[in-house]
Order: sequence, then structure tokens, then C-alpha cells
Amino acid sequence: MIDNNDLNQALQDVRLSSAGGAPFLMAYGFTLCVTAVLYFFLPLETVALMAMFQGVVALPVAFWLERRLSAKPMAANNPLRPLSIQMAMSQVVALPAVIIAFNLNAITVPVVLAAVGGGHFLPYAWLHRTKLYLILGTAVSLGAFGLQITLRSAAFPYVLFYMCLVYWLLTPFVYSHARQMSRASGLVGGKP
Repeated sequence: MIDNNDLNQALQDVRLSSAGGAPFLMAYGFTLCVTAVLYFFLPLETVALMAMFQGVVALPVAFWLERRLSAKPMAANNPLRPLSIQMAMSQVVALPAVIIAFNLNAITVPVVLAAVGGGHFLPYAWLHRTKLYLILGTAVSLGAFGLQITLRSAAFPYVLFYMCLVYWLLTPFVYSHARQMSRASGLVGGKP
């Protein structure tokens, strides 16, 4: 049970139930990497569509990993539950921009995905009480932009590989932060 008037307790519950978001970084990093590899074997339009919808595979895998890595499910009465769901779904409303990018020039789909993903990560800095998500969002968006400007029409797979690399590099830090915060709160006996 969560005290509806205790913001710190509600935030801690979100962190414990999501393993700090690390399962999502792992799963999406994997699907982005697979998509990048497929670029070398399939037509651009096919791989661009796969990149746009790789979340269909990544999301259930992320939820599965979350159940394995999290300390406990989120409390049903957590007042931050609706906010965390809305934050998680915020990328969906950007899908029209990705579809337009696909129709105008499929080579730009990864950089648009990176921009959407980068913006999506920023509010998680507040939710999980860590600057790691500020670093993640900024690095993904600006790094992908830099690669696109530099590599131009050759950027497609390298932007996806870059996103994967950034996700995977920050995953252990995000997970470690969630574990440390859990221990520090005393809500979990040192075993998040």
C-alpha cells in the first residue's frame, strides 16, 4: 500500500517496480541492433518499417525482463501509475512524424526515432531521480543528429547501432542507481 500523500514513497515504488527502466533499455537496444544488422541484408524500405515498429517486439520483452529484474510490482494505488503509463506511451503520439519521415526519405527514420526517444527519456530523470536519463536523452538525440549530418545517406544503420550502444552503456548505471536508491530508502532489505 502506498500513502497517496507521500511522493517519495510513490517514486520509490515506481523505481522498484521498473528496475529503474533498465529492462526497457536492454530490450529496445537489442531490437535496434537487430534492425541495424538487417539493413545490410534487406531493402531500405523494409528495414525502415522494421525500425519504426521494432517496439512491437521490444515492449513485451521489456515487460518480461521487468518482471524478472524488478523488486516487486507497482502498487495498485500508486498515484504515479497514470503518469508513468502516460510517459511510457508518449512516443506513440510521435509516430506520425516517423511515418512522414519514412514517406519523405526512409533513410531518416532512425534519426527521427532517436529524436523522439531522446525527448521521451527526459521526464524519466524526474521520475527515477537520476540525471542518467538527461544524459541518455541528450546523447541519443544529439549523437544521432551528428551521425546523420556527417554520414548523410549512409547513416541509417549507424544511427541504430549508436542508439543501441548508448542504451546498453547506460543500462548498468540505470539499474545500479535503482538498486542503490532502493537500499538507501530501506524499503527493500538491500535486495532490489
